[in-house]
Amino acid sequence: MKTAKEYLDSMRKMNFELYMFGEQVTNHTDNPIIKPTRNCMAATYELAEESKFPQYQNIMTATSHLTGKKINRFCHIHQSIQDLVNKSKMGRILGAYTGSCFQRCVGMDTLNALSMVSYDIDQKYGTEYSKRFLKYLGYVQDEDLAICGAMTDAKGDRSLRPSEQADPDQYLHVVEEKPDGIVVRGNKIHQTGAVNSHEIICMPTRTLLEGDKDYAITFALPSDTKGIIYIYGRQPCDTRKIDSPNMDVGNVLYGGQECMVVFDDVFVPWERVFMYKEYDFAFDLVEKFASYHRQSYACKSGISDVLIGASQLIAEYQGTSKTSHVKDKIIDMIQLNETMMCCSLACAYEGHKELSGTYFVDTLKANVSKLNVTKFPYDIARLAQDIAGGIIVTMPSEKDLKHPKIGKYVAKYLKGVDGVAVENRIHLLRLIENLTIGLGAVCYLTESLHGAGSPMAQKIMIGRRANIERMKSNAKRLCGIES
Repeated sequence: MKTAKEYLDSMRKMNFELYMFGEQVTNHTDNPIIKPTRNCMAATYELAEESKFPQYQNIMTATSHLTGKKINRFCHIHQSIQDLVNKSKMGRILGAYTGSCFQRCVGMDTLNALSMVSYDIDQKYGTEYSKRFLKYLGYVQDEDLAICGAMTDAKGDRSLRPSEQADPDQYLHVVEEKPDGIVVRGNKIHQTGAVNSHEIICMPTRTLLEGDKDYAITFALPSDTKGIIYIYGRQPCDTRKIDSPNMDVGNVLYGGQECMVVFDDVFVPWERVFMYKEYDFAFDLVEKFASYHRQSYACKSGISDVLIGASQLIAEYQGTSKTSHVKDKIIDMIQLNETMMCCSLACAYEGHKELSGTYFVDTLKANVSKLNVTKFPYDIARLAQDIAGGIIVTMPSEKDLKHPKIGKYVAKYLKGVDGVAVENRIHLLRLIENLTIGLGAVCYLTESLHGAGSPMAQKIMIGRRANIERMKSNAKRLCGIES
């Protein structure tokens, strides 16, 4: 397995065509906006290092069902209920360790969904996708690669199907078939950790019909393949990272990352193609990936752990921690957070073995879990802002604190409880700002709402999966209705 250092070294060798703020980025390794996000991905390797974190070995690592070797869990195909449970626990641990999106869950969920769907396609059509996929999986495990799972298309006019769009490139599609592969064009948007990943795997984003079969493609490529263009996503307060580390950043160690990824007539060899025109399996792949990824939002419980800790500390620093209303708010935050984690664990414990041999979560409970995540972090963030006070959005900058004339006033009037350094109070307030309003709010709040599908996507699946007829039958039985 790679160490964190080896991962960072491997990233230096990647040759991305990357643009940020209207300019091409020629040195992605040392870019101050990218660097904290890359450190965050590196944490998925660091916590798996036995010499550094022996207490996490059962959570962060697994045994490959292909080779019997010890591997990073992010490259693992779930082989038991315990694997599913450990996945949820891993998400919380890493969320608390980084206070951010560590970007590697999407790739893990993609690998597991493909392990099932490639097998199922082969069973129906006699194809060899599963054989190709398992060979590819062996490579990913041997090299301990970080995968960007790319599902979301730009979509254009949402009222039209992919094949009905005025611009066919609004959904990623095949534009040419060759003896040795296919050529694809289009884009994927909101791609988490895209330029922190070794490989990118693309999947359909929705149910497809026969007329959309050119859009029914799944494939894997090295992330720096010629013709793949990355356009870095703008985030709130992102330029604060340029002066990092400093008090104004909030989370001075880690951060998240999203990109628009353009495929400008990119060639994909057949051995890297895992679905080609099997449009009838597009929904199955979307559903399985989405269910896995909705379970993955246990990471928000880890980030909430950070925010709850920061809220308790700032109350202590400001002299309000012993008031009954603050105690009550902290308990409310804990209750909401543990409910999120409970649902993630529940869909794991209620999982089952698929025909491919891969263990899959309970779809209903996974969607309930994610629907909670679209709400509870916002409630936790509101309570954190309530406890912290309006100072999180009116506080002067670090440069003001260090100014030769006005610095003494900033230090004087931002002081809280005696014995607490004013710098410590400022650091905490900036962290709360980061998680609830600024850069960190992208992965804690907006991602909680829209990541792995919008709330309506979860409600649709809950409606499909809930056994309402059984509920009606019980109601009739208990009140004596026989027909």
